[in-house]
Amino acid sequence: MLELISDEGSLIAIILRNNFKEPGVHFFTSGEFSQQLGYMNYPTGKTIEAHVHNSVSRHVRLTNEVLFIRKGRLRVDFYSDERRYLKSSVLEAGDTILLVAGGHGFEVLEAIEMIEVKQGPYVGDADKTRFVGITATQARYEKEK
Repeated sequence: MLELISDEGSLIAIILRNNFKEPGVHFFTSGEFSQQLGYMNYPTGKTIEAHVHNSVSRHVRLTNEVLFIRKGRLRVDFYSDERRYLKSSVLEAGDTILLVAGGHGFEVLEAIEMIEVKQGPYVGDADKTRFVGITATQARYEKEK
């Protein structure tokens, strides 16, 4: 299952649920994204040709983050670029999320292990602007379609 979080036509996040299963290669991002999110499902014996990646200059405007939830449950609160609260979603073990734009906050609902991947180098406080987010009682969830 794939969930797209948007605000007024702008993509905020892509959630790839742990029950997504399709044969072959599926990329959920366009070629313009500074972080690509793809899923691959191949049968035993499939080969992927050996390769190296070429040195290519890229301009990265925003830091995108990919979170892999290994264990536990995490509430993600989504915000517009203007810090307006949009909605919340719960991630569980096996889920993956690409945070593309806007803001986000988290609350650990069950002890969590997760892996984060993002562009570097990390520049500390210059990388983000913190703001006061919602509380757990203010979280709104939409039914998945």
